[in-house]
Amino acid sequence: MTDTGARGAGPAERAQHAGDGGPAPAGGDPRGRQRMSAKRKQSAVLRLLRGEDLELVSRELAVTAAELTAWRDAFLTAGEASLKTRPADGRDVEIARLKAKVGDLTMANELLDAKIERMETGRPLARRRSRP
Repeated sequence: MTDTGARGAGPAERAQHAGDGGPAPAGGDPRGRQRMSAKRKQSAVLRLLRGEDLELVSRELAVTAAELTAWRDAFLTAGEASLKTRPADGRDVEIARLKAKVGDLTMANELLDAKIERMETGRPLARRRSRP
């Protein structure tokens, strides 16, 4: 029986056997796990929120408890943020229209100010009439 271990092998062969069973999978995770889709993460988080045990879900999905906790926290934070925004209504359309109008008027005023300044700097002061 031949020894396939690293004992008599050169550096190149030892490097091949150094990992835990060969090259890393295409997903890039060195632990051999595939990436979880957003749908699967959501499902796992919902299981936790419904009261399933963290360790049980962690073992079943081959994910660390820390990762599951981070997913849950991110899920809850995003949900909280979405509840803080108010729904759009007719006032938002009117506000957007008025903001656009204010912007147009401001630009027109600035252009007129620049034009007046150019005209005033181009001619000397008006002559005064002498008093009789």
